[in-house]
Amino acid sequence: TFNEPAFAGHFPERPVYPGVMMIEAMAQTAGVIGIKSVEGTEKPRAVYFLTIDKCKFRKPVKPGDTIEYHMRSIGRRKTMWWFHGDAKVRGTTVAEADVGAMLTD
Repeated sequence: TFNEPAFAGHFPERPVYPGVMMIEAMAQTAGVIGIKSVEGTEKPRAVYFLTIDKCKFRKPVKPGDTIEYHMRSIGRRKTMWWFHGDAKVRGTTVAEADVGAMLTD
C-alpha cells in the first residue's frame, strides 16, 4: 500500500516501489534456494552476494501491486552459485537480474 515505508519520498507525486528493494528480494530468494539446495549435514551458514548483473527494470511497481519473485540456478562452481530471476506483477515481468553468491560456513 501507499503507506509502506518503501514508498515514502519515492516519488511524492508518483509513488514507485524502489528497484533496489526488488533486487534485494531477488538476492535474498537466491540465497535461500542455494542453502536449501545443499545436501548433507554441512549446510552453509552464510551467503555472501558477489554480483548483480544484467539488471533491468521493465515496468514501475505501484502501491497495491503484489510482486512475485522467480529465481533459478544457472550455474555452480564449488561454493559459488549463479542465479537468474525476475520479479512479476500479475504475470508481467517488472524487473530481472542475474545474481552471484558464495555459500560458506
